[in-house]
Amino acid sequence: MRTKADLEAYLRSSGQHVEDVAENTWLVRDPYDASKSIAVAINDGVVLFRMKVIELAEVKRDRDKLFQRLLELNAAEMLHGAYGVGNDAILITCALRLENLDMSELQATLDDFAVAFTKHYQTIASFRDAGH
Repeated sequence: MRTKADLEAYLRSSGQHVEDVAENTWLVRDPYDASKSIAVAINDGVVLFRMKVIELAEVKRDRDKLFQRLLELNAAEMLHGAYGVGNDAILITCALRLENLDMSELQATLDDFAVAFTKHYQTIASFRDAGH
């Protein structure tokens, strides 16, 4: 059974810049682009991963089309996470059981988030208000 100490060790050995930001919460920062940071937290034995993609306030047109596209991406291209809406933003999220987590699964999740952000960002950003 895995523990918080195991998760911390996995995060530290991932090769990413990891910052403790609160009790049971870490931020995995992209050293070149802070907007690609992934929050990792433990809550009731579940490891939660969250990455903000874009603020909802920036999406002024065709929200229905954007949400449909996000659902299509969830079904066709997301392996270790899904797009969702929370805290007034479009997010990539994932939840994994801490007790079963291993280094490979953690790394696959971090990699999937990074690839999804890079691959899908331009499509999602195309729904932004022209002023942004």
